[in-house]
Amino acid sequence: MNKKPVEVVSDEVAPSGGLVAALKVIADEAPASGLTLHDFTQALGERAFGLMLFALSLPVSIPLLYGIPQIVALPMMAIALQMAIGRPEPWVPRRFGARLLSKEGLQKMAAGAEKYFGWLERIARPQLLLLSGPTAERLVGAVFVVFIASILIPLPATNTIPGIGIAIASIGLITRDGLLVLAGLAIGSAWILLLVVGISVFGPTFIDLFKDFVKSLLGLG
Repeated sequence: MNKKPVEVVSDEVAPSGGLVAALKVIADEAPASGLTLHDFTQALGERAFGLMLFALSLPVSIPLLYGIPQIVALPMMAIALQMAIGRPEPWVPRRFGARLLSKEGLQKMAAGAEKYFGWLERIARPQLLLLSGPTAERLVGAVFVVFIASILIPLPATNTIPGIGIAIASIGLITRDGLLVLAGLAIGSAWILLLVVGISVFGPTFIDLFKDFVKSLLGLG
């Protein structure tokens, strides 16, 4: 049985048509079996670092969405590294590209994009253009590598906070809104600073303290 092809959303079309709208189209047109990560990135448009990182950061930043963050974290790292070294377009290693994203997961990703970032996309506008140019992209890519590395630390909210930072900064790169780039980097950097200071001052005890703090916020403690 042939899969229904998913129309490619190029990096030139998606931003003007809306990032959220592009993700909804991909999710709706995906076959029932889902899409491989390679097919998903093809549908996004392979030349768009910002577009790919925004899409892949969504399952990382959305609370209570499990499974997919673990699938996409390493490919995100590979893409951020390529961005940092100045590759002209992203490339996903075959072993990561073969991983399957379910149709349900893609639909949750699109719904989360609308719920959490749709308003931000609507107010974004070109400003502080120096922060979204080629040189700035390489620096942002290097910072993203650190954000993504922090996801591997087994703490509550480790996925969510850096994921939100990457998503906001990626919207800034795509829309050429340098203010959003700064905002995203500030959110992720504050999280990294918290980890470094907390672990430096309290050592392993910090992990237990932070877990208890998050449980109390969620009413689980």
